[in-house]
Amino acid sequence: MNAISTTNLGKRYRSQYALKGIDLEIPRGSIYGLLGPNGAGKTTALEIIAGLRHPSFGQVQIQGRAGYTAYCPDVAEFEPWLSPAEVLEVSAGLLGRPKPMDKINDMLAMVGLKDTEARHVSGFSRGMLARLGLGAALICDPEILLLDEPVAALDPLGQHEIMDLLTNLRSSVTIVISSHDLTEIEQRCDTVGVLNAGELIHQGPLSQLLKSHAQHIWYLEVRPPATELVARLATVPWASAVSEVSPGVVEIHYLNSEEAERKLPVLLANSGSQLISLTQAKPTLEEVFLSITKNNIESAEQGEA
Repeated sequence: MNAISTTNLGKRYRSQYALKGIDLEIPRGSIYGLLGPNGAGKTTALEIIAGLRHPSFGQVQIQGRAGYTAYCPDVAEFEPWLSPAEVLEVSAGLLGRPKPMDKINDMLAMVGLKDTEARHVSGFSRGMLARLGLGAALICDPEILLLDEPVAALDPLGQHEIMDLLTNLRSSVTIVISSHDLTEIEQRCDTVGVLNAGELIHQGPLSQLLKSHAQHIWYLEVRPPATELVARLATVPWASAVSEVSPGVVEIHYLNSEEAERKLPVLLANSGSQLISLTQAKPTLEEVFLSITKNNIESAEQGEA
């Protein structure tokens, strides 16, 4: 079941479209990565789902209790004279769900702001404000958490800490993350949607996206020398290119995976090579993202020509 669904969701500013009718399907309990270059419409989509903007057309369906959707912007702003404890107290109070001070202090510790409850927010760094924004979003136990660039202001250690925290919320909270940090998205998200120029150009399980762009390349490592093995591989019809990229490591470009999987073990045995490892070259999410957004732009330009 989807926690969030949108149907032909669009946003127009005069003649410019920020969103061009997107159909998001965000599974309940998932960590959903909303990706796209600058200006793709990610923030607009999140703010419409959060109820902070009205769509020009289309619908948003949220399966959950009213008032249990939290939104954390990329740059959180708070009254400078408040302490972080007061920020969380106010956040909870505005929703009519006040929290005792021990719960507030626990939340500050959870987001990495332990022992800051008495300081003023005016002295916080941008990274500390990002942590406080997440705390303000989490203080009332949301069922849906919308995060716009939640770790952009943090150092690498802070990014890892916050993403660990979000990962631990998986299944109990549906999390939607808009981020340019594709490495973290690849490690943490199970579902992704890719926006480009207001259009949803891909959506689905991350594993399927990566698999669909998998390269037909194997890296075969044997005990050196690999001369005999390379010579045999150069003669088989299912390998289009073979080279020893380093001592004992052979790069094999294959044409037919079924035939290659069936015949490679026999060839290895006949060559007398001692197998150490066999791995398939896998693209990173960044490589796939750049590929599909580039192809989308090129297709749009050809359509306009």
